[in-house]
Amino acid sequence: MRGSSRASGRTAQDALDAALRGGTDAGSLAEELFAVTGVVEGTASLRRALADPSRESSDKAGLARSLFGGKVGAPTSELVEVVVAQRWAAERDLGDTLESLAVQALLAGAESAGRIDRVEDELFRFERIVAADPSLRDTLSSRNTDSAGKAGLVHTLLDAKAAPETVRLAEQAVRVPRGRRLDAVMAAYLHLASQRRDELTALVTAAGDLSEQQQARLRSALEKHYGKPVALQVVRDPAVMGGIRVQVGDEVVDGTVLRRLDEARRHVTGG
Repeated sequence: MRGSSRASGRTAQDALDAALRGGTDAGSLAEELFAVTGVVEGTASLRRALADPSRESSDKAGLARSLFGGKVGAPTSELVEVVVAQRWAAERDLGDTLESLAVQALLAGAESAGRIDRVEDELFRFERIVAADPSLRDTLSSRNTDSAGKAGLVHTLLDAKAAPETVRLAEQAVRVPRGRRLDAVMAAYLHLASQRRDELTALVTAAGDLSEQQQARLRSALEKHYGKPVALQVVRDPAVMGGIRVQVGDEVVDGTVLRRLDEARRHVTGG
């Protein structure tokens, strides 16, 4: 987000944190925020009205109150009013923020239940399973597959095998991608999970499995470099031929044999 949306996002975040500190049920808040996001995203005229930077904040809050008051709990209604009353640089930013708050509320519930580590790991593994199966990926991403069918497939894959928050987030990702690719939605959810845990996530691609000792050394080096806890998500890819590739956010450290061979080729050929 840019400009005014950044400040608005911080205000929305503070309002969510206050609601959760005040004892609001995180699960109910999440479900109601997902529902509000769906309504806003599904109605272009409403989205424009709520995100209109030229409209008075009180008018936008009043519109939200008239639409959602009595249909969702008071904490959700109040939070939505705070969000829509802000100044948004783009309509998309309003939807992104509402969805982010919903995901964070669900993750806060997982954290309270002592499951947030498990949820983050399961979301990552689900994303990798989908990425590795073109047929599954196409089915879950296709606009020609009805959302109920995609949600049913998610439940078939994850029910009784994953935490309830994992199942709910995976279902949300396939039901309401909001124009994004599934892997992008999952990456956004994983980023929010790592933020919730106040740690960085390092995506490690290696030719084979890393031993616990190797992972510990790598984690220690990364934590020393970044100055905060780092969680490793290891992906096997025989194509790298050796070495590892580490990505933390937008920063990539590529030490694979494949990378070195490619650099040598380009040096020789001048390509």
